[in-house]
Amino acid sequence: MTRFVQVIEWKTSRIDEVRALNEEWRDRFPAMGPSRIMLCADRDNAGSYLTIVEFGSYEEAMKNSADPATSEFAGRMAALCDGPPVFHNLDLLQVEDR
Repeated sequence: MTRFVQVIEWKTSRIDEVRALNEEWRDRFPAMGPSRIMLCADRDNAGSYLTIVEFGSYEEAMKNSADPATSEFAGRMAALCDGPPVFHNLDLLQVEDR
């Protein structure tokens, strides 16, 4: 099974509230969702961020996406963003840890 990565580009002027929401969600649903989440700030564009989310497979990602709790999180996240996010859905072909 091929692992699946979703890269989400988004903008906000409320990053502290976004981080608090992420922590709340992690504590509320510790076993739910992706195997890895990375939150990144764009050094060259203030207020621009990327979330990199890794799942064991595309099917796991779609199951997570269909969960009502995920929809709730997405709605709350959207309310904190300065515009709609841009999603990139990727099949993970290779990983090298050095």
